[in-house]
Amino acid sequence: MSFVLDCSVTMAWCFDDERTPATDALLDRVASSGAHAPFLWPLEVCNVLLMATRRKRIPASAVATVAERVRALPIVVDEQGISRTWAATLALAQRYQLTSYDACYLELAQRLALPLATLDSALKKAARSARVATL
Repeated sequence: MSFVLDCSVTMAWCFDDERTPATDALLDRVASSGAHAPFLWPLEVCNVLLMATRRKRIPASAVATVAERVRALPIVVDEQGISRTWAATLALAQRYQLTSYDACYLELAQRLALPLATLDSALKKAARSARVATL
């Protein structure tokens, strides 16, 4: 079964000090079965990589390689969520006191009736309240 992937899990694959057996298992699952992510996911991933270079966490020369490895994974980026931002996503953000970014992940998981993979505690709590399974 597929799932909705958030940026926090993705970034755990990119930084050795954030990897865990659970995040590695999710990477294996993505590689074999694919995953879904909202329209903002590529922007978030690229932003974290850029911030990591500025903080000297990874060399600037590695960003393109890491980004390409992530891009090559079988992750379907949802473009329908853009039109849902003004209503469904905003309502979820308000209801669960989430950022609009996190609410995009929750909205997609609800719409596709898929579990959500996240390391973000506020998003996990909101997902449980919204009756969305988490991984």
